[in-house]
Amino acid sequence: MAFTVGDLARLTGVTVRALHHYDEIGLVRPSQRTAAGYRLYTDNDVLRLQQVLLFRELGLPLDEIASAIDATDSREELLRQHREVLLAKRSRLDAMLAALDAALVAVQKGNPMQPDDVKQLFDGFDPSQYEEEAKERWGDTDAYKESTRRAKSYGKAEWTKIQADWSAIYAAIANHMKAGTPVTDAAVQALVDEHRAHIERWFYPCSREFHKNLGAMYVADPRFTKNLDKVAPGFAKYLSDAIAAS
Repeated sequence: MAFTVGDLARLTGVTVRALHHYDEIGLVRPSQRTAAGYRLYTDNDVLRLQQVLLFRELGLPLDEIASAIDATDSREELLRQHREVLLAKRSRLDAMLAALDAALVAVQKGNPMQPDDVKQLFDGFDPSQYEEEAKERWGDTDAYKESTRRAKSYGKAEWTKIQADWSAIYAAIANHMKAGTPVTDAAVQALVDEHRAHIERWFYPCSREFHKNLGAMYVADPRFTKNLDKVAPGFAKYLSDAIAAS
């Protein structure tokens, strides 16, 4: 069966604009055309698009995806490789969930933290992937040094509390964003103050000026934007705008 651009966009959720772009750069080109010259995607084209989206999900840049797909002549082998990668990611996520569940139980019981508890709490996490980035961006700043000093003193209960507070603040701000609340609204600004206070309490002194610079970075650096937008699409910009309006 063959699909038009519009049909494929509706079925996959990929925009027509993105499909045209993939065609222009040779990433996913429709193999057939109608008599009138309209693009038609075959089953193999659809499978290639699925592979492109999977590589995008794994963080591979567009200019490297074609080479990755074309590196093997076997579509079956490529799909098997993708499956292995996803299984590894699932295993890591399962370990992280188990660690968080264990932390919640420990906090609820008020148990003191033991060495094995520390190891379990961080199962599945890979902090090294962020360490070099943090050092490169903030390594010489007083804020980075203070944050590092404080972080070394925290145990399992503190980290669980920090994450729970972050989640609560972000969820409340996201609810306002979804409701269309202006960033200048008093309720949103109260949450912005909570956000800044949370940073000051757990990491480093955070003046309003410093907070605004941090908020600007949420949209200036795509790594921060990608992470914050996991809360909700557009969340990074809404939070950045709210901080700028404080």
